[in-house]
Amino acid sequence: MNGADVPIEIETVAERAFCKLVRFKRDEAKLKKAKTGAAPDPKVLIIAPVSGHYATLLRGTVEAMLPGHDVYITDWIDARDVQISSGRFDLNDYIDYIVDFLQVIGAECESGRAHAMAVCQPGPALLSAAAVMAEAEDPHRPASFTLMGSPIDTRRSPTVPNKLSQERSFDWFKNNMIYTVPAPYAGALRRVYPGFLQLYSFLSMNSDRHLNAHYDYFQHLVEGDGDSADKHRGFYDEYLSVMDMTEEFYLQTIREVFQEHSLADGKAMHHGERIKPEAITDIALMTVEGEKDDISGIGQTQAAHDLCANIPEKMKIDYIQPGVGHYGVFNGSRWRSEIQPKLAEFIASHEKTAAKTGAKLAAE
Repeated sequence: MNGADVPIEIETVAERAFCKLVRFKRDEAKLKKAKTGAAPDPKVLIIAPVSGHYATLLRGTVEAMLPGHDVYITDWIDARDVQISSGRFDLNDYIDYIVDFLQVIGAECESGRAHAMAVCQPGPALLSAAAVMAEAEDPHRPASFTLMGSPIDTRRSPTVPNKLSQERSFDWFKNNMIYTVPAPYAGALRRVYPGFLQLYSFLSMNSDRHLNAHYDYFQHLVEGDGDSADKHRGFYDEYLSVMDMTEEFYLQTIREVFQEHSLADGKAMHHGERIKPEAITDIALMTVEGEKDDISGIGQTQAAHDLCANIPEKMKIDYIQPGVGHYGVFNGSRWRSEIQPKLAEFIASHEKTAAKTGAKLAAE
């Protein structure tokens, strides 16, 4: 930060059966020396996807955010490692976890309100959590939330995964994609959508690209290009590490997000109550999409703006990054040099608003 090294300690702030809330705590003394301003950095919750890959896939996302933000992340636990006695975990639980974690972080903010960003799959859950907290007038509702390459309405510019979820019936997914965790895993007997099936889907969707990548890797090894080979190995170490998802979360996501489009059609429910994005009035919204995204097509994330009709226009930003695909939205050179600075500016502008509101409430 500003040319100075600031040590980081990774600490678990809260722990639930299926997730840990992790904070990248920066050394306070060295942080003060490295910073140019006196105000504390905004607290930001990065919500990693429960879509197979571990939170470590967002290493580049976290690295770019750390210099100017107090960063937290959801570290989801592989379902095969969660004892069946710990109960179920579905989309409603996911929303509850986000609300819970925003309350934990918000309680540590001067304004009472942190910021949140969802990378890909958790977009509908974060939008739902923001709506639930807004309707309840929760003092720890986020000051802003950012959705990045998220499937808010998959009927817009449908991609191969979107079309597949429509071509197959719900029963097909239930009968063919769910397996039982075997012993000796801690989650033995839990029903899951296993990682090996997800990995097969990931690889088969872009098989030519993966074959070319491995051919290039071989050439780099032959040529002695260690840097390029290391980048390849680092990416695939993460990409090939896939965890199991609970049956109920996977199937509910298939039905609600990809088949029935419940949130987009205003029919999504949370604990018996309709989720109301229109209840959000004072939470800023930013959406980010990649021009070449083949997972969440252009317009799918933008749909959040239509749903959040009562957020003032001055509190909304829609950004499309030219030249990047799905992964490039949250990682890589374009993320670091173009997307992240815009996101940081967006958060900073609404951190000031939240701080003023917090000070006003404290005075009252």
